[in-house]
Amino acid sequence: MSEPENPTTDQNEPHPSEKRSPALIATAVALPVALVIGVIVAAAIAGRSPVKEDVGLGPVEAPAAQSAECTTLMNDLPENLGDYTRAELRDPAPEATAAWQPDEGEPVVMRCGLPRPPEFDQASPLSVVDGVQWFEISGASQGIEASTWYAVDRGVYVALTVPNGSGPTPLQDASAAVSAALPQKPLDPAPVPNP
Repeated sequence: MSEPENPTTDQNEPHPSEKRSPALIATAVALPVALVIGVIVAAAIAGRSPVKEDVGLGPVEAPAAQSAECTTLMNDLPENLGDYTRAELRDPAPEATAAWQPDEGEPVVMRCGLPRPPEFDQASPLSVVDGVQWFEISGASQGIEASTWYAVDRGVYVALTVPNGSGPTPLQDASAAVSAALPQKPLDPAPVPNP
């Protein structure tokens, strides 16, 4: 007995025109996967690099802002103070000022050439950080969630306003910059007021 010349086709097999090539199937699976991965990567990059706005600073009395000491300090400031990155200042920016921003939150602000703080007298407690003597004025009494630290042992007064909860690193990094740019000078506190 001989086999028929046209064997019957299996009803479950697709017709040759309906078969999918392996490359087409791989592309159909890989394309949505690549799209999902691309969206996740883009979201991660966008989350890490938020657009930061310029920092606006109001004017304050700074009689020595144009001094050689302030110019030297401003030119030698670091790009980062801990997790804070150097920020652009909104015009008109006061002279001898700089700011650093975190990814979220309030900036750290430095001002050079200020007058001696009225609270700084011979009885004031000082903190020494990396060889720089700082006098702290807390903003708590004024409802401000920051402290301003004054470098009081340089030829000019330098103020660093640091938001509460920012840790010690911004003050440490600023101290290194102040110490490198400005030589130490004798303290000049106000006399202790008589009661």
